Amino acid sequence: MNWQEVCEHPSLKDLPFKIELDELGRIIMSPVKLYHSALQGEIEFLLRSLLKKGKTLPECAIKTTKGTKVADVAWVSSVTWAKIKMEADASIAPEICVEVISASNSKKEMTEKRQLYFEAGAKEVWLCDENGVMRFFNAEQELTHSLLVSKFPEKVDV
Repeated sequence: MNWQEVCEHPSLKDLPFKIELDELGRIIMSPVKLYHSALQGEIEFLLRSLLKKGKTLPECAIKTTKGTKVADVAWVSSVTWAKIKMEADASIAPEICVEVISASNSKKEMTEKRQLYFEAGAKEVWLCDENGVMRFFNAEQELTHSLLVSKFPEKVDV
């Protein structure tokens, strides 16, 4: 199954789960709790407030070498947006990809997602834990703060 087929499948349209595809086209579903949604919303609001020349994208589908992964929140520049806006899943990762970590996420999974987003073109990947504490990464290392959004807080309150 490819991402376009997932998006168009009538029985998958209203599921209360986050859906991704693995490298074999198998559907992976992950339920989310309310705190997860609240953190996503606050991160998206902060990104939209701090960065004016681009788009914030909740639940952004990104084509990777290991299937379609879905960043909880992403920010894409106007230049990249013009290239991907009509795609079912982004062939170029947005410049910032954010994952809100759930109890079901493993450290290995988050490390792999970071690598996949960077391979697809992301400039930074951010991780937000269950308490709203942010971690920022570029392709080389963990950062003390975002280089793309220097005013983004180290902790998101909800």
